[in-house]
Amino acid sequence: MSKDLIKEKLNKFGSLKEPFLFVLSYDLSKFYIQKLSLLPSSIKFEFDSKETKNIIQEALLEKFPINFEQYKIKFDLLQEEIKNGNTYLCNLTAKTKIKTSLSLDEIYDLVQSKFKLRFQNENDNFVCFSPERFIEIKENKIFTYPMKGTINASLYNAESIILNDKKEMAEHTMVVDLLRNDLGIIASNVKVDKFRYIEKINAGDKKLLQVSSQISANLENNWNERIGDILTSLLPAGSITGTPKKKTVEILEKLEDYNRDFYTGIFGVFDGKNLDSSVMIRFIEEDIEKNKFYKSGGGITCDSNALNEYQELIDKVYLPF
Repeated sequence: MSKDLIKEKLNKFGSLKEPFLFVLSYDLSKFYIQKLSLLPSSIKFEFDSKETKNIIQEALLEKFPINFEQYKIKFDLLQEEIKNGNTYLCNLTAKTKIKTSLSLDEIYDLVQSKFKLRFQNENDNFVCFSPERFIEIKENKIFTYPMKGTINASLYNAESIILNDKKEMAEHTMVVDLLRNDLGIIASNVKVDKFRYIEKINAGDKKLLQVSSQISANLENNWNERIGDILTSLLPAGSITGTPKKKTVEILEKLEDYNRDFYTGIFGVFDGKNLDSSVMIRFIEEDIEKNKFYKSGGGITCDSNALNEYQELIDKVYLPF
């Protein structure tokens, strides 16, 4: 029911060419869609922010992740699903309790990231600082930029290592193929413009190399009247689910013992002419008791190593100052 309501509201705002913000949860059970002119002060966002903030050295981030034994149980069950041919790539995530002296507002103001969102209403309170664009639409063309594969940039020959890693290559190729098929549902002339290029991102006290690709397709001139159809057809995002998408989502519902909620959903802006959006990864939420939780994860394939994947889940809990 909420999916139909989301679709209807997005199509209406798009048809009016009214600039608006949209925030959609992972399973589309929650959403927020509002005109930019009516946004409350408790909701802020930045796209492609170039401003450099003062780095604060004393902001410690304590992590209290699930233990490896708990993670290994989920990992092994997932490997059984892979062996049985039910999934080939699955993005397994977990919820980590954290402690930091910073408030969510301070985190929003201080972190450096391509996409930032500070969201607070009567039910939800979170901050997101994502490096990953979801889709971008301009001049009747739609673009998506799947990100799969990270490595510490300080390692010797890091770029060559990540680009020549067979496991990383397979994982990235599967996501690109999935998103090509997704775009084919709502657009024409789908092309992979750039395959596996390197971007550098901040990861707390270190830099990471991130592997991305660019895929494009053509939309009809009246695409703004179909924003709801376009977004709901593409969700949930392939990079944070897996392939085949429908079955992988079912597997994740069984294995992940928490609610992703807005984490791995999307947020974005339609400015009246163009649309830009981000996948909500690098995500911290605060509950009513002021406990903070950081949600993170990574893609699992048949070649994955449990300890390495567990470490990646923990490494992705960081503040990019």
